Amino acid sequence: MTYKIISDSSSNVYSFPNIDYKSVPLKIITATTEYVDDAELDVERMVNEIRDTKGKSGTSCPNVNDWLEAFGDADIVFAITITSKLSGSYASAIEAAKIYEENKPGAKVFVVDSLSTGPEMHLIIEHISDLMLKEASFEEIRDSVTEYADHTHLIFSLQSLTNLARNGRVSPAVAKIAGVLGIRVMGAATEGVLDPLHKVRGEAKTLDIMFDEMKKRGFDNGKVRIAHCLNLESAEIIRDKILSEFPKSDIIIEENGGLCSFYAERGGLLIGFEGKSKKEI
Repeated sequence: MTYKIISDSSSNVYSFPNIDYKSVPLKIITATTEYVDDAELDVERMVNEIRDTKGKSGTSCPNVNDWLEAFGDADIVFAITITSKLSGSYASAIEAAKIYEENKPGAKVFVVDSLSTGPEMHLIIEHISDLMLKEASFEEIRDSVTEYADHTHLIFSLQSLTNLARNGRVSPAVAKIAGVLGIRVMGAATEGVLDPLHKVRGEAKTLDIMFDEMKKRGFDNGKVRIAHCLNLESAEIIRDKILSEFPKSDIIIEENGGLCSFYAERGGLLIGFEGKSKKEI
C-alpha cells in the first residue's frame, strides 16, 4: 500500500521530508498578473506589486482536476485544505476523492477540512506524517487526526486589512481606520472563520495579547508553528516570549507563502499551536 499526503498551498508547506507529499497551489490574481502559490514564488515581490496595484485582486482555489492529478496513483491519500468557510478548495478535494475512489477500487482518500489555514495546517500535516512513518492504518490515522485537529489552534495579527477589505472579508472603512491609526487587528480561527478578537495599538502589546490568547486556549509546552509575512523580528520576539515561560516548547518559525501573505500582508503573523479541545473554549 502506498501512502501520500497532499495539502493546498495555504499550509505554507511545499515539501516534506521522508514521505510522499505534494502541495496543490492556489493562485493570487490581479488585473495584470497571476501569481501561482508554489515554492518558486517570490513572495516579497508579490506583496510589493499587489500593494502598488490599483483595482481588484483575489484568489483562486485548486479545482477537481488539480486534486486528482496530485493524488497520483497512491492507494491511501490524506488531503488537507484551507477552511471550507473561506474557500472552495475543500469542496473540490471532496469531489476529487469520490472520483478517485470510484476509478481506483480499494483506494481510500480522507479529506481534512482544517477549518483554518497556514501553520495550523502544518501541524496537522506533521501529525499525519508521524503516524504514517509508524505504519499506522488508514483508519487509525483518520481517527487520530480528527481528534488531534480538535486540539490545534490558530491566532493571527495583521498590520493591514487592505486585501481582506478588497475581497469582502472586512469593511473598507474599518480597514482604512486601522491603517491610518496604526492599529493591529488580532484574531483567531473560530469554527472555520477568521474572527477578530482585539484591536491593539503597537506591536509589543499585540505580541503580549497573542501569548495570553495562546494560554487561554490551553497551550503548555506543545508544538508552535509561527508563520510571518516579512516580519521575522516579531516572530522571533514571540518565540522567545513563549520559551521564557514554556522552555520545552517545540517551536519553528517559517515564512508565509503566497496565499497567506496575500491576506496577512506585510507584517502579518500567524501562529498555529497545540492546546485544549476547541469544545472547551
